[in-house]
Amino acid sequence: MHRNDRILKMVTAAMLCAVGIIIPMICPKISIEPASFTLASHVALFLAMFLSPKITLAVWFGTTLGFQLTGMPPVVVMRAASQIVFAMLGALWLQKNPHLLQTKKGTALFALVTGVVHGFMEIVAVLPFYFSGSLSEANYQKGFLISVFLLVGVGTVLHSIVDFAIARVVYQPISRMNQVKRISTVAQ
Repeated sequence: MHRNDRILKMVTAAMLCAVGIIIPMICPKISIEPASFTLASHVALFLAMFLSPKITLAVWFGTTLGFQLTGMPPVVVMRAASQIVFAMLGALWLQKNPHLLQTKKGTALFALVTGVVHGFMEIVAVLPFYFSGSLSEANYQKGFLISVFLLVGVGTVLHSIVDFAIARVVYQPISRMNQVKRISTVAQ
């Protein structure tokens, strides 16, 4: 890889980290503990997936650290940390299948599979907080099925699919830029 391409990847990852940290601060939120949904909060991570696994790893780390440093509750930080699984799965899948997103079927499959893995991992991240009793009392009154499975799991799947769709819309015009073509995993 050419030195300029390495610098371009590093700068792109840094900009996506910044976007990934800023979006949760400024975008509309829906919070129904232990779930919280911020519109477009995964867009930077999806954009990173379209570019490369290394950029994805950097953006995941940067945004997770950003959640920690901005004082988010521990359950939110752990949910962000759990996203490494769906993010790397998606980035590696696109690296092996760069034409996957060129068909409606491939795009739908990618969105659904990464969404389900995303939802499952966020359930796993919330479980220790639920079973230790460290969530709000309202979560226990709703019960495990509603609080954890439905709100966190199914809610995250839907949220992930919406954010993926936003990322696709954002990525399409910028994917035509020569600099993006040089570092992108996804074929156009």
